Amino acid sequence: MSALDLARADLLAMQGYSSARMEAVGGQVMLNANELPWPQDSSAPLNRYPDPQPQRLRSLMADVYGVSGSQILIGRGSDEMIDLLVRGFCRAGQDAILIQPPTFGMYAVCAAVQGARVCSVPLIGAQFMPDIEGILAAVDTSPTEAPVKLVFACTPNNPTGGVGARSDLLQLARSLRGRSLLVVDEAYVEFADDDSLAGDVATNDNLIVLRTLSKVHGLAAARVGCMVAAPAIVAFLQRIMPPYPMPAPCSDAAERALSPISLQRTRQRMVTVLRERDWMRERLSRHPAVRAVLASQANFLCVRFDDAGERFAQLLAAGVVVRDLRHYPGLGDALRISIGTSQENDTLLATLDAHSACQA
Repeated sequence: MSALDLARADLLAMQGYSSARMEAVGGQVMLNANELPWPQDSSAPLNRYPDPQPQRLRSLMADVYGVSGSQILIGRGSDEMIDLLVRGFCRAGQDAILIQPPTFGMYAVCAAVQGARVCSVPLIGAQFMPDIEGILAAVDTSPTEAPVKLVFACTPNNPTGGVGARSDLLQLARSLRGRSLLVVDEAYVEFADDDSLAGDVATNDNLIVLRTLSKVHGLAAARVGCMVAAPAIVAFLQRIMPPYPMPAPCSDAAERALSPISLQRTRQRMVTVLRERDWMRERLSRHPAVRAVLASQANFLCVRFDDAGERFAQLLAAGVVVRDLRHYPGLGDALRISIGTSQENDTLLATLDAHSACQA
């Protein structure tokens, strides 16, 4: 059974929109897309529609991630990839996705928009690790008429920072074959100890890996990401996505970010982030207002406080914005702190110290 057999049958039969740019091969005089022939700004000619899947960027991503270009689908960040997957594989009111809370909220949001059910198998233990047996049991017991089509695994997990073991995730993919797709969200994988699972997609056609340039590459505002998947899945989802998903300026920025000189700078910055992360964890662990700091392999720390609400308000009053996690299951006393520059990290610590000194 092919993983593509899990897709919505009505969409598999759909032709999809064929844009003018998709049909233009080798043209010089472009008169097929109803574009204005003059650019608004000659220094940035944006009057022509962009390549739906920029080939140079696709090739660069394939090289960086160690996969083939046919396994890459580029879109507006991981969010668009999540939405595409849910729409492509889940019938409204019938099929389900499986999430592992506390985790990234967009999986459930995209399911709600599509009208898909959400099945939850919470992360377990003090460090919030995947419950592999629980996931398989949930998939096994899902109704035949409402199966779990997509299993989402965020690793390193947002917002806790923990990672699932490679061996566990690969075994999970093999166990789900023919029943569900395993979607591994690797937004923070560059900060982790283990390698990406992208290279394992070639031998696991129900494994999909999400990557983004928003984090380690510093392109959050450009909205550039991709999925690594079996070529058949890539071709299928490209048929149902908007015809021009990647604005040319964003594609250009992504190409620059993946150039050799930029990748070297990124590696240097990553070393700095990891050093600052370890230093922040050590300092916060000794702070009197902190109950615990979860082990993290991302560019943030999940920190349990004696009074998370008070600490959040205190930091915000000083102009320091962190993420309030109190609405996440199991994290009612926690805040998520991104690793900033050394000056920004010092400011956060100084603000917490000043409050503690006032209470002493």
